[in-house]
Amino acid sequence: MKKLLAECIGTCVLVVCGCGTAMLVGCDAVNGGGYILTALAFGLTIVAMAYSIGNISGCHINPAVSLGVLMTGGMTVSEFFQYVIAQCVGALAGSGILALIFELGGVKDQTGGYGTNGLGNVNGSAVAGLIVEIVLTFIFVIAILGVTSKKANHGSFGGLVIGLSLVLVHILGIGLTGTSVNPARSLGPAIVAAITGNTAPIACVWVFIVGPLVGAALAACTYKFLEAK
Repeated sequence: MKKLLAECIGTCVLVVCGCGTAMLVGCDAVNGGGYILTALAFGLTIVAMAYSIGNISGCHINPAVSLGVLMTGGMTVSEFFQYVIAQCVGALAGSGILALIFELGGVKDQTGGYGTNGLGNVNGSAVAGLIVEIVLTFIFVIAILGVTSKKANHGSFGGLVIGLSLVLVHILGIGLTGTSVNPARSLGPAIVAAITGNTAPIACVWVFIVGPLVGAALAACTYKFLEAK
C-alpha cells in the first residue's frame, strides 16, 4: 500500500509541477522560454521524486515505465495494474489541484486545457502523433532500464540521468505533441479538461495512451535482447 501511495503522490506532483508550469508559461517553440521551462519542470520533478520515493516504489510514476519494468521481470502483472491505477489517480488529483488553483485564482491557462497533449502541431495526424510518442517513449524507457539495471554502475546519479532523459525527450516532443510518454500524465488533464467543457483533448487521448505503451514495450524487448549474453 505504501508503494501505491508513493506512486500516487509522485504522479500527482509530476502533473502539478510539469503541467502547471506549461499552463503558466506556455509552450511556444518560437519564443522558446516557456518551452524550455516546461521541459525542465518535468525533468526536475522526476529528479526530485526519484530521490524521495525511489527507494519506496521505484518512482515509476508512469504506466509506460511500469510496463517496461514488468516486461523485464521487475514486477508482477498484479503489481503492474495496481501501479497503473495509483498513477492514474495521482494524475487526476494533480489535474484537479491545478484546476482549483487556476480557476479560483483567476490565472490564465496558457495551454487552454490544463497542459493536455494534442495533435495540432502535426496537422491532427494520429499516425504522426503515435510515431512521435512511440519514439520518444522508447528513448526514455530504454534509458531508465539501462540506468536501473543491476549491471549499471551509476551510483547515486541514476535519478539525475532519468530526469535529464525526460528533459531531452520534452525538448524534441513539446513542439510536436506536447510530449506525453506517460499515459497517466495525459489522461488526468484530459479528463479534467473535459469536465470543464473542453472535450477536444479527450478525443485524441488514446494516442497518448497507446503510443507510450507501444514505445515502452519496444524498449523493453530491445533492452532484453541487448542485455542478453
